[in-house]
Amino acid sequence: MKAFQLVGPGKTELRDIDVPEPGPGQVLLRVTGSGVCHSDLHLLHSEALPFPMTLGHEPTGEVVAIGPDVVGFEVGEHVICYIAWGCGVCRQCATGAENACEHYPRANVPGPGLGYPGAMAEYLLAPARSLVPLGGLDPVDSAPLADAALTPYHAIDRSRALLTPTATVVVIGVGGLGHMAVQILRAITGSRIVAVDVDAARLEAARGYGADETVTSNASAPGEIMELTRGVGADVVLDFVGAQPTLDLAAAVVSSYGHLTVVGLAGGAIPFRAAAPPVGVPWGATYSKPYAGTRRDLHEVLALARQGEIKVQVERHPLTDAAAVLARLERGGIQGRAVLVP
Repeated sequence: MKAFQLVGPGKTELRDIDVPEPGPGQVLLRVTGSGVCHSDLHLLHSEALPFPMTLGHEPTGEVVAIGPDVVGFEVGEHVICYIAWGCGVCRQCATGAENACEHYPRANVPGPGLGYPGAMAEYLLAPARSLVPLGGLDPVDSAPLADAALTPYHAIDRSRALLTPTATVVVIGVGGLGHMAVQILRAITGSRIVAVDVDAARLEAARGYGADETVTSNASAPGEIMELTRGVGADVVLDFVGAQPTLDLAAAVVSSYGHLTVVGLAGGAIPFRAAAPPVGVPWGATYSKPYAGTRRDLHEVLALARQGEIKVQVERHPLTDAAAVLARLERGGIQGRAVLVP
């Protein structure tokens, strides 16, 4: 089969490799779609990976072979694959929170394209427990739901108690994950949504997804957001970029006892000083850095998609164009999500 592999830091190849065979508890999928994520760019420039590694952590596929001891799936069924493959037996995994598996304490839990062979290939081998039937959703365009929707859903759910109809939530970065965050917030909360980005086209699209206000990310943004909130600040801030300027903005506008959630991985930092405001952070403010989501979250994301509440903005590309798509993503040239189709 063909597989797009990371063969060294910054080096990729479309290679011919053997089609794997499913063992106990495993299912072989013919990949129907593989979303392309900014995390793939982080991996592209990493020097601490098991090379070669097939990229792709947003998989959908068709079941083509089933290993021993697998029940509940049939050949020909279309499924989506959960992003984190934990041990399956620890306290966290027992609740479906394999993204917090105790077998990988204080570290990333591996998954397809994130330690295990991924979905930028013609076939993918996956644990049966990681698969969820698509239930009529498009088998290509649904692929980004595995991360681009799952991760913001999880981040939003952690702040659900604050997201009341009287609350304001700021979404910084309305690209691949952020454009899904706006839709999820509109679907499950009554909060006022403020979208922030440097790109005017993305801000215009965010209005269509349900944002109540849009703010251009620049030096004036903190003042605009504080004015919108009458000086109180935002109850929840979701930063899907994680660069120093966006984190500075997030810290400047989060309210007292608000939640600041950093999803983006652009390497910024938030200084914390144990001092009374205005030095340091506001009283009671909570900062968090969630990873992916739970298996239950994935079921709930798919339910929203089936109900027509959320939809990924997708552009399809052949697997053979994977390198060019990654290069375009790095230049900021993709709106929504690119999906590779073998």
